[in-house]
Amino acid sequence: QVQLVESGGGLAQAGGSLTLSCAASGRTFSTYAVGWFRQAPGKVREFVAAVTWSGGNRYYADSVRGRFTISRDNAKDTVLLKMNSLKPEDTAVYYCAAKMGPPRVSVRVSSEYDYWGQGTQVTVSS
Repeated sequence: QVQLVESGGGLAQAGGSLTLSCAASGRTFSTYAVGWFRQAPGKVREFVAAVTWSGGNRYYADSVRGRFTISRDNAKDTVLLKMNSLKPEDTAVYYCAAKMGPPRVSVRVSSEYDYWGQGTQVTVSS
């Protein structure tokens, strides 16, 4: 069992920066990867970024590559998503998710993940 809590969402200006945190608890030692997904109103949930715990491999959606950075925070069971050069289209509810086993298809696929946080709202003004 893994519990995930997102924080750090809020309002930012276009071109600004915001950092989201995902704090994990429970049997996190079995976690293979932690991913970030986002969902805007009326839109499908989409992959944003992911990081593996073992190798620290990072994966990014094309839409955020070069602007967002996912990282693990100082041996704590916390994953950060640093968002730079924010755009209005980044506005969405952001969710972190834990994948407990090796990939079946891809860490970019939401159905690969076993546990989800409640989400945190990110709003980017024009």
